[in-house]
Amino acid sequence: MIHTVRIDDNTRNGKKLIAEIQRYKKGVEIDNPAKSGIVPEGYVTGNDFEMMVKENIQVYCKEHGII
Repeated sequence: MIHTVRIDDNTRNGKKLIAEIQRYKKGVEIDNPAKSGIVPEGYVTGNDFEMMVKENIQVYCKEHGII
């Protein structure tokens, strides 16, 4: 059976857990999007997010007569 666990590595306990888990070579696989560069489904990059927000602001302003 495979379990998916979310660990906050910004906390002390999270850092301890990751350090402990990384000691095991068999049966443990850690997917870290920051290291692998593979972005999980539904996530966007910072640049894409910024573009989406700017577009939404422009649409909102046009709809409400601000621009």
